[in-house]
Amino acid sequence: MPNQKTQQDLLTIREMCEAFDVTPRTLRFYESKELLFPLRDGQKRLFTRRDRGRLKLILRGKRFGFALEEIRQLLDLYDRGDQQEQQLTRTYQIARERLAQMEQQRDELNEAIAELKNQLEWGADVIASFRRPAAE
Repeated sequence: MPNQKTQQDLLTIREMCEAFDVTPRTLRFYESKELLFPLRDGQKRLFTRRDRGRLKLILRGKRFGFALEEIRQLLDLYDRGDQQEQQLTRTYQIARERLAQMEQQRDELNEAIAELKNQLEWGADVIASFRRPAAE
């Protein structure tokens, strides 16, 4: 059982869910994927400050479209003890690649939106022409 000082730094699964707006199922899933490592007190899961930091990075990585395996690899680099140089360097490389992908997707989406707007304008013109009285 954790000591009193450490106990204050621990969050229950409910507290983690509230703090990060996730479900218990999400936390258990990340634990099963070895992304989080809560302490156990009987059946109770207790999340450390480290778990909270990892969850914050996991959620940010998911928001940016990183795969869970990429996130795990980046988190594992943190434990290497090189003052995070490897982790930051690799994260930077992957983030640059992801940004390029996102920008390409945005450009493709902007192109599709412009094309759809043109089609809608054409459709509106055709519909309006049905309503005009025929010229005699």
